Amino acid sequence: MKAALVKKEYLTPFVLITSLFFLWGFARSILDVLNKHFQDAFEMTKASSALVQVSVYLAYFLMAIPAGLYINRYGYRRGVVFGLLLFAVGAFLFIPSDLAMSFAFFLVSLFVLGCGLVFLETAANPYAATLGDPRTAASRLNLAQSFNGLGCIFGPFIMGSILFAESSDSAPSIAVPYTVLGVFILLVALVFTRVKLPEIQQETKAEEKAPISGLWKHKGFTLGIIALLSYEIAEIAINSFFVNYVCEDGWMEPLQASALLSFGALALFMVARVIGSLVMSRIAAERVLCFCAVMTVIGTILVIANIGLASKIGLFACYAFEAIMFPTIFAISLKGLGAYTKRASSYLMMTPIGGAIGTYVMGYVADISTMAWAFTVPCAGYIIVLHYSLTVVQKRS
Repeated sequence: MKAALVKKEYLTPFVLITSLFFLWGFARSILDVLNKHFQDAFEMTKASSALVQVSVYLAYFLMAIPAGLYINRYGYRRGVVFGLLLFAVGAFLFIPSDLAMSFAFFLVSLFVLGCGLVFLETAANPYAATLGDPRTAASRLNLAQSFNGLGCIFGPFIMGSILFAESSDSAPSIAVPYTVLGVFILLVALVFTRVKLPEIQQETKAEEKAPISGLWKHKGFTLGIIALLSYEIAEIAINSFFVNYVCEDGWMEPLQASALLSFGALALFMVARVIGSLVMSRIAAERVLCFCAVMTVIGTILVIANIGLASKIGLFACYAFEAIMFPTIFAISLKGLGAYTKRASSYLMMTPIGGAIGTYVMGYVADISTMAWAFTVPCAGYIIVLHYSLTVVQKRS
């Protein structure tokens, strides 16, 4: 008998939690436009502008464990509300940052916002994965993550329209869209204070006291955290310099590039994630991951080769075939962890620090060579994911 994707009694919590995926997708995708904007506004190198990503993803690295401990003690709902409040504070800090026009202050604002995002992701990812049969966890998480892709579509387009509008006579204000976002986030937080999310009990009192060293004995988890870190290096680095790549290639201007990122690359990403969720309800997630990893390696090699249309196709192939990687690796890594699930989730949510590393290194390589050659960085990340996928496929066989 085919397992239900979401249990009927968990349908409402699943819908509410899925809405959060949209919000952090929107917030994270804006960074890819800010990166190019700060290069122009402050006349800085690509490596320097990568500090935008570094500030946000450093928050993931530093706050993931505290977020996990908080959620473990106070539950998913309070974790979500606290994350939303931090998210809003970070957004409102853009007002004094914009008035001072201080890059350092902008980075502080982004760090606080990132702290809020890590609380949301640490709570929502494992929660969505457990709202149903364990056999459909990867498929269910991919479905929820599809709404993350929807948020990613709107982020670059809206911010790009504001920051790269050629008709504007004065410098655009970054504070305005972030202030509107902050108000909206507070309203969402209010909704979550009024609803009750059922806690998924995965451990007994004795298991709660299990030593953390036991977690690292699970090989599937330790390999998964390396693979997830490598994926983040690749995915975030490519997003961060998408606008740079298509502009420096003479393809289009920043305004058109941000629209292409939204309605081309990230729309393809979202559609591919939905398709991936359906495919994995029929084909083992490990095998789908393996195939997609092969295709992303081929895609980045085409970009590095810099051979015109084929390279552009390779770039979009990366978006199509990387789409299922994060939720699939995340779900596979949590399999069989039982009492360690919440704590494991907090460790897995430290992996976006890979985005900070990948973006900075890719920016540095681009500064000393070309944007095409800089794709060696995400290519290396995808190769590690490919090795992981081959390992898990072999283990399943």
